[in-house]
Amino acid sequence: KDAFLAVIKSPRDKALFRLLYHHGLRASEPALLDLADYRRGESMDMDMLRIRRLKGSVGGDTRLVNACAQAMRAWLKVRGNAPGPLFPSRKHRPLGRQQIFRLMRRYCELARIPREKAHPHAWKHTCGMHMCNERHESVLDVQAQLGHVNLANTMVYVRLADPAHEARARRLRDWK
Repeated sequence: KDAFLAVIKSPRDKALFRLLYHHGLRASEPALLDLADYRRGESMDMDMLRIRRLKGSVGGDTRLVNACAQAMRAWLKVRGNAPGPLFPSRKHRPLGRQQIFRLMRRYCELARIPREKAHPHAWKHTCGMHMCNERHESVLDVQAQLGHVNLANTMVYVRLADPAHEARARRLRDWK
């Protein structure tokens, strides 16, 4: 994640990929966001975004993670306050899924990230794994952050992050 974000110079793209990562958005979901969905708080830890999710996932008003809020504030200084898509293309339309895929590939290449990981949905998985492995968040917090309706979808990250699961797999590998 850090190597990927380090190669991004565009404030728009930095904010976009911070949002995809920290809030587990799908590649098609940023196109649903308008400037009116963002509310700046008195401090960064109070910035809010109304997120609309696809595929039946849970959206709604979300307090932005500070790193995401900081990137959003930098982007909005450049973008300005004209109504419209939060992440517009050069033609002032919402950035589409395909453009986000192209950007992901370009930045992964610059960061020397393997091509098989160069897809936006990898950010959602990375977010879930980081929340479980590094931050040791509860399964319910991971579920809420990723917008999962079904807890079973979130449990995948918990099982993959469980050191006992890995140790058990090593012990049983050669079981006869």
